[in-house]
Amino acid sequence: MPARIVLADDHPVVREGVRSLLAAAGFDVVGQTSEGRETVEQVRQLSPDVAVVDVGMPGLNGVDATREILAGSPQTRVVVLTVHAEEVYVVDALQAGARGYVLKSQVGEDLVRAIQEVLRGALYLSPGVSSGLVEAFLNGGPLPPEPLTPRERDVLRLIAEGLSTKQVAAALGVSTKTAETHRARLMTKLGIHHTVGLVRYAIRRGLIES
Repeated sequence: MPARIVLADDHPVVREGVRSLLAAAGFDVVGQTSEGRETVEQVRQLSPDVAVVDVGMPGLNGVDATREILAGSPQTRVVVLTVHAEEVYVVDALQAGARGYVLKSQVGEDLVRAIQEVLRGALYLSPGVSSGLVEAFLNGGPLPPEPLTPRERDVLRLIAEGLSTKQVAAALGVSTKTAETHRARLMTKLGIHHTVGLVRYAIRRGLIES
């Protein structure tokens, strides 16, 4: 029986190209999504063998979606598909539980192999990703910690998307005072004290797209 795949990417042309690639390789693409929370729900419903997840998606970015996917469907392997080769993105993905990290620039060569590797329990990262980082991860070495809590990451993403503190509170279903507290804490942790800096940080971490 072919491996069952859920594919998540917010660009329809990219998604269709990847779907065709996976189908040609003999995989069964059982679901496609363009938004992070929809991806989590579809994986929960379909229980695929592998979820191929883009980093920059609306609603919930690929790294946070990976955490939620694995919390609800721990048997599903996650392969992150992204344009970002920078170490910070790789660290985030590995810490979230992804077992594959594939650069879109090498998708034709790497994605099928990545899926094959993660299905047999291995870790796969595209060439060009820091070899030292991979070695540290494989050897159980320390990775740079994620400074923000999941809720603080949600607050940061919404701020970076242009929402006011009141709108952030409404989006998260919390009081304005609570949203203000989260905002103050994440600013303190990051050492950033203006919105422009928060937006830049959110872009670097893949929480929103530039």
